[in-house]
Amino acid sequence: MLHGASTTARDFPGLGLGRFLTDAVRRDSPPFVLAGATGDRLSWRPAGRDDPQRMVLPKRPASAPGAKQVIDAFRAAGLKVPHPKDRSVDCGPDGLGLGCSELIATDAVTVYVFPDETSASDIAETWGGQSYRRGAVVLNYLEAKTPAADRPGYEKALDRLG
Repeated sequence: MLHGASTTARDFPGLGLGRFLTDAVRRDSPPFVLAGATGDRLSWRPAGRDDPQRMVLPKRPASAPGAKQVIDAFRAAGLKVPHPKDRSVDCGPDGLGLGCSELIATDAVTVYVFPDETSASDIAETWGGQSYRRGAVVLNYLEAKTPAADRPGYEKALDRLG
């Protein structure tokens, strides 16, 4: 059950949802569970290691590297990735709405991972010469203003991930 308009999961017992479960059992309905994600009354926000927004973001393809894996590959190649910040929450409808699965921004480059290559290709075309795509992963240089001379290093490191 999604909530957020006026209640939290703690409020569910007071809504009397248990009576519907009882009624369903009496009617021989197949087993089911009512579950709710915790969060603020008006939105879901990450808290520590708990990130409820991940439930509503599209999954990245199993064949694509994760954004963190890409950042780690840049570090291993000796490339700058200062101040990395997981901004995956911006992928969904409450953020930029780009439909990405994962997003990590650094001061040097921003890494987007999309649920499919078509979505990645579409956004890379939109960003034109300020991006580079390999499969479902797009590197964006717009916000970082990465010098053109530094970009091939990031692109080669991404290409080596397969």
